Amino acid sequence: MRVGMKEMDDQKDPLDPKPSLFPLFPAAAATDTTSNSMHQWLCNPSFTGDLSLVNDAVSSLSRSLNAVEEDAEEEEEEEEEEVKQQLQERNVDSYKLLEEEEDSDSDSDAEKYDERKKNKKWKKSERKNKKRMVSKEIGDSKSKSIHAKDYYFDSHPDPDNLAYGSLYRMDVPRYKLYNPEKLSGFMYEGLYRWSQRVSAFDKDADTDALDAKLKSAGRYWSPSYAALEHHNNLKRFRLVGPKSSSPFVPTDFIPLSYIQSSPQLGDEISILNNNSVIEESWEDEVLRKTREFNKLTREHPHDEKAWLAFAEFQDKVASMQRQKGVRLQTLEKKISILEKATELNPDNEQLLLCLMKAYQKRDHTDILIGRWQNVLMQHSGSYKLWREFLWVIQGEFSRFKVSDMRKIYAHSIEALSATCSKQFRQIHQTSKNSDSDMVDLELGLVDIFVSLCRFEWQTGHQELATALFQAEIEFSLFCPSLLLNEHSKRRLFKHFWDSDGARVGEEGALGWSMWLEKEEENRQGVMREESLDKNDEGGWTGWSEPLSICKGALENVAHKDAMAEEFNEEIENENIRREDDSEALLKQLGIDLDAGASGEVKDALTWARWSEEESSRDADQWMPVRANSGSVTSIHGTPNAEVDEQFMREILYEDVCEYLFSLSSAEARLSLVSQFIDFYGGKISSWVCTNSSSWTEKILSLDMLPDCIWQNMRRLHDDFSKSWSKSGEFSLESLCDSARGIPQRTEMMKFIRNAVLLCLTAFPRNHILEEAALLAEELFVTKMNTSNCSAAPCQALAKRLLKCDRQDLLLCGIYARREAAYGNMDHARRIFDMALVSLAGLSLDLQFNSPLLYLWYAEAELGNSHDSNLDSSSRAMHILSCLGSGVTYSPFKCHPSSLQLLRARQGFKEKIHTLRSKWVRGAVDDQSVALVCSAALFEELAVGWAAGIEIIDNVLTMVLPGRRSQSYHLEYLFNYYIKILQRHHAQFTLSKAWESVTRWLQIYPCSPDLFNALVEISCLYTTPNKLRWMFDDCCHKKPSVIVWLFALIFEMSWSDSLHRIHGLFERALANDKLHNSVVIWRLYIAYEINIVGNTSAGRRIFFRAIHACPWSKKLWLDGFIKLNSILTAKELSDLQDVMREKELNLRTDIYEILLQDELV
Repeated sequence: MRVGMKEMDDQKDPLDPKPSLFPLFPAAAATDTTSNSMHQWLCNPSFTGDLSLVNDAVSSLSRSLNAVEEDAEEEEEEEEEEVKQQLQERNVDSYKLLEEEEDSDSDSDAEKYDERKKNKKWKKSERKNKKRMVSKEIGDSKSKSIHAKDYYFDSHPDPDNLAYGSLYRMDVPRYKLYNPEKLSGFMYEGLYRWSQRVSAFDKDADTDALDAKLKSAGRYWSPSYAALEHHNNLKRFRLVGPKSSSPFVPTDFIPLSYIQSSPQLGDEISILNNNSVIEESWEDEVLRKTREFNKLTREHPHDEKAWLAFAEFQDKVASMQRQKGVRLQTLEKKISILEKATELNPDNEQLLLCLMKAYQKRDHTDILIGRWQNVLMQHSGSYKLWREFLWVIQGEFSRFKVSDMRKIYAHSIEALSATCSKQFRQIHQTSKNSDSDMVDLELGLVDIFVSLCRFEWQTGHQELATALFQAEIEFSLFCPSLLLNEHSKRRLFKHFWDSDGARVGEEGALGWSMWLEKEEENRQGVMREESLDKNDEGGWTGWSEPLSICKGALENVAHKDAMAEEFNEEIENENIRREDDSEALLKQLGIDLDAGASGEVKDALTWARWSEEESSRDADQWMPVRANSGSVTSIHGTPNAEVDEQFMREILYEDVCEYLFSLSSAEARLSLVSQFIDFYGGKISSWVCTNSSSWTEKILSLDMLPDCIWQNMRRLHDDFSKSWSKSGEFSLESLCDSARGIPQRTEMMKFIRNAVLLCLTAFPRNHILEEAALLAEELFVTKMNTSNCSAAPCQALAKRLLKCDRQDLLLCGIYARREAAYGNMDHARRIFDMALVSLAGLSLDLQFNSPLLYLWYAEAELGNSHDSNLDSSSRAMHILSCLGSGVTYSPFKCHPSSLQLLRARQGFKEKIHTLRSKWVRGAVDDQSVALVCSAALFEELAVGWAAGIEIIDNVLTMVLPGRRSQSYHLEYLFNYYIKILQRHHAQFTLSKAWESVTRWLQIYPCSPDLFNALVEISCLYTTPNKLRWMFDDCCHKKPSVIVWLFALIFEMSWSDSLHRIHGLFERALANDKLHNSVVIWRLYIAYEINIVGNTSAGRRIFFRAIHACPWSKKLWLDGFIKLNSILTAKELSDLQDVMREKELNLRTDIYEILLQDELV
């Protein structure tokens, strides 16, 4: 931090020599004989100024700037002239101190020196007179007695000065003359002047030479002077220069709307084009920006960005205020701004969301909920508003109950479904295709439904979550093709749900429509049989019973009814006797039912065993029980011992009817099935962009780490251990195993396989679902362990599917890839060759998928570890050259010739050129992305990695920047780009790799693959500190759960700094969104208990966690399992009572654990 200081003294005579602020020329200073003048520069009052004079100094700063600059220039010119004269007088190669020169000079030289000294004094007196005139113009009445001080602060101060109260010695460079004999005259002069200043600085830095007054007041970096920087009236001088264009800003697209909607940028650009000096204090800046925002919002009242920027500026103003009352006033101003904005733009969702967040900081919960209800009544068709409202209600600990949340979810789904139906009728009447707004609305409806299922799962109602998925998939995908209204459709579905027909995921499931057809066929068959029986009957109606016999029969019926009533009474009495016997048995065991739970359980370890049993049952009991399965009631109607538990696991139609809705778009239906597979732990290819609301909602509501994130974190930890020798200091399993939960079970993989196979009837030849079915089959057959298999476990299922549809070439490619993954490359080649050879005889729509087959085949060859690299490359180039040149495929025989490679390169260029018109419109699909990847891979093999990357760079210019961030196809292309860099990391520099990864992270800040690539590149080329800066920058600009997870694992694996890791956890949880992230809270608790070993801190964090996330049953059970050593039995009992009050599903009674202890 640089400080310039100026002093004016009117009491001294202008002819008196003015002492220098720093003794740049010791010879001049040596002429003073008195001791007071010897150290007068050390007692300069500018170092011991009073902070009360800040306002006066600040007010006089702007008016005296020009005078100070002129004086400084004159002094510099005089010093330069004096140095030149002294250099001309000396003909020596090296200089000496000025004190030594005075002794050796002749008398003539002394006379010349005295004349120069008198001239210098006269010039100084003239400058002092000028300064006196400036002080009079300023009107400083105190200048005669007190020195006026002007402080100049840099616009970018060093925060370490405030943190440590001094400068760090390594931050101040010190230069010394090394060999002055070899320097030119110009450099010699400059170094001579610098050596004088360095000597002065060295003397100034000597604390022994400072007097007590200076030590007490401190220098300009001391806290007393650093407080000046926080003064609101302090004016800052900044030299603003033209900004250089960022290398990451795309130059192929300039949105005109951005310039039109932000006219204030024109003034800023005009300022930045030329260097200028800006002088303003913080209050001046606030007034200036407020004036600009007022003008902008008045001239452009419908500019959303202007209103949001105005509201965000109020947050910056509030952060500069220390008093709570002033911050509340700023919040009120922000609310008034947003209220005005929403009044002018009543349908803008972003402004409404910002306004409701501002209300949340000020209003009480009841008032806030009332405001939300009013907003949702006016905007019932906005899924963004409903989603935010659900998060607000779900995080309120005092009001949270599972039943209340279910009602709100039902209202939201009903409102959004009605809006979708209304839009669908309007589109159907106008005979138009489904527009993007309706598709987005249905996708938002699916996201809210999946959030409901995840909420039910995390509260312990796994059976209800599974039943909701089953009901919605049946209702949306397998609805009978009948013209039914909504009421008739629901009544028909109730008949299906209450029947004994198999549902989605169960063995023998046919789907609602097929089941209805089968039922109709059976009913028609029964009617035909009855009609045949009637036709076989004769004309005689049979014998008629006498009246007496009929009366006897009636009496028998009455007698049977009386016997049934007596039997029911006996059953009730028997139940009462059993309860009495149970109470007596419990009393014999020492358990008093009349006493509270706190009086029954004396040991906290009993509660730990209860929580483990509860977790085990949660893992096993996730499928709903059918009423006709025989497990609810016995044959004679007598209740079984588990009748209550089984009855709770039965899901009726009334439990799911409020959450059913219809979907008309294929995108929404596919999203429902894809999220269903991902929900139950199935492996599925990327089907959504990481910037989409579906991905964000999923990551934010996680209560355990999924496999995709866990694998990337595991790889990150291994890279740190290898690169920086940190192995053994930190165990990732001890931290994340508890947050990962129980691994996927075999029955769940079977459930996914059955469901996906049924959904393939609604989405025929969908290669994403087909691959998910084969992967689920592998996990089911191998019982979740595929490492010991020599052949593809999904072989039987793949052959069965291909037998049903032999023209499904993508299924052939998926099956061949699975065979290649298990090392059966010969078998995989036969499958690929058969599929590619048969392409010529198929229709054009099937040939359209050929780029995917060629790319999969080439990647399988390159990934084959059994053959040599040369043979694999030759086979891959042969495959890709067939695709590029467009010739009919033939199996590999030899390496392609130069002519074939040339034709293939030209063919790829022509095919990519034809994609331009489609990609500009945003029509990007899997086939076109596969074609670009094939061209890049071909150039990588034929020319080099630079040519392959150039292909992808050129293709990306076809897509507008606004569409890049929302396309999962382009994200896959970016990931492929990074894979090419990773394969050739030894052939490029750090700048190329770092620039590429950071550029993609700006577009996809929540991508785990990109963060994993960032870590790998950092381990190879850069230091851990630079990676830490990168993580800090991402956490500050675009915070997300993914960023914080990688940043935390990085710190734990590398530095293991407790304060740093605690700071990361607290900063993450201080975010409004991440405050409700269950997985971060669970990791925080596990870190404190398992890694640090601080159970008291873990206890505090646990209570904070359940207050922020009261719906997570796993989070509650963590307290029972991990904190039983510090929590008493009474506290654990109270926790269970609160769980029951919040209506979390508890499957285990504490008496079962007590009985087990007594029986043992």
